[in-house]
Amino acid sequence: MTDQQPASGPSAPPHDHATATAAEPDGAEVVREPKLRRDRRYRKLGGVCAGLGRHCEMDPVIFRIGLAVLAITSGLGLVFYGFAWLFVPYDDEEENEARRLLTGRVDGHALTAVLFALVGCGVFLTLLNNSDALTFAAVLALLLAGAGYWSRHRGTPDPDPVAVQAAADAPPETMAPPVAGGPSWWRDPLTKGGPEGMPKYVWGPDPVAVEYQPDAPHSPAGWRTPAPEPPGPRGPRWLGGWVFLAAVLAGCLGSSLTWEDHPLGTSLQTGFACSLAVLGLGIAASSFLGRTGAGSIVLAVITAGLVAGAAALPKNITTDWIRTDWRPAATADVRPKYELGTGVGTLDLSRIDLGKDQTVSTRAEVGAGRLKVIVPSDAEVKLRAEVGVGDIQLPDDNSKDVDVEPGKEKRETLAPPRGAKGGGTIELRLEVGVGQVEVARAAS
Repeated sequence: MTDQQPASGPSAPPHDHATATAAEPDGAEVVREPKLRRDRRYRKLGGVCAGLGRHCEMDPVIFRIGLAVLAITSGLGLVFYGFAWLFVPYDDEEENEARRLLTGRVDGHALTAVLFALVGCGVFLTLLNNSDALTFAAVLALLLAGAGYWSRHRGTPDPDPVAVQAAADAPPETMAPPVAGGPSWWRDPLTKGGPEGMPKYVWGPDPVAVEYQPDAPHSPAGWRTPAPEPPGPRGPRWLGGWVFLAAVLAGCLGSSLTWEDHPLGTSLQTGFACSLAVLGLGIAASSFLGRTGAGSIVLAVITAGLVAGAAALPKNITTDWIRTDWRPAATADVRPKYELGTGVGTLDLSRIDLGKDQTVSTRAEVGAGRLKVIVPSDAEVKLRAEVGVGDIQLPDDNSKDVDVEPGKEKRETLAPPRGAKGGGTIELRLEVGVGQVEVARAAS
């Protein structure tokens, strides 16, 4: 009786969407999930959506539309696209754009990816208070992720547990020792493909072509570096200055259009966002023209930080500096709340006549500036004062120095002076975003 050998059928043609398999020494096939890679062939910009479509076996138009909507509504689409562009390499490469940036080899694609991430973060920070937009963005992101996961795993057979265990127990693949003087992770791909196939970087080390001379195979002298060729033109030098000037004009225009009718934070946020948009367009244009300086990137980063700072300003800070005095003449005239955007507000309660067991409660808020409250000389004051950044001065404070600190808060009960007859109780809630709170007693 002869042993029957199984006939080996023809191997299936390679397919981008198919799951890769590898044969182990014992004959088992191990299923290996292909990694996410950007697609160079069908890319529109950075190949991220094309790579997602191929990886999830979906039409990339779905991801393009979804990320575009996320970019407009919350900025998350730009954040995701920028970071994916930086950290996901092409399907025919192993080095991503982030590694090139870290090693000083900066090209236009890496700068554009950084710009996408910065602009997306700026847009997202401006919408932190818009819960409706963030909720919509979160739901849409979950739908895209769920659709991609379902499409990726639909119809996929469960892996063979024996094959999975064989893959886990298999020894690591033996790697060849590195060659002295050969390519390394910071040189590759500078030496890959020869001088003509080298990528052009905006700044960083110049491409070096290393040639080996067979007359000295084991000597470092056998490696010869040809004389560098003079660099070619890198594009117009005047572009950066015009981009900076256009960004300043756009920022001034955006702030001036919203200065009268909006709070200070919103006005500054609009101006900085306009400047960031102009800087982004200028960086994108200059990167493809071949001359993007580090100053443009630094300005874009600083502007994005200013957008975030403007978004964090309290909305009750206005653009007009106003001096206001509130002087109620009787207890019935005391309002429950007094508000002022920016300026100096003085609440004079010295003229109200409180009974012995009478209590009056009020609240005063100033966005930025100074809030001063004058209380009757014979009244007990239950005080709660909060200052975002600034100082709090009370009648019993011996030192009149201004100590500016963030997040100041005081809860105290100010008793009437000795010998004063009972004049009732005043409950005060005082809040200032940036500035000073001062409480003083009226003269007897």
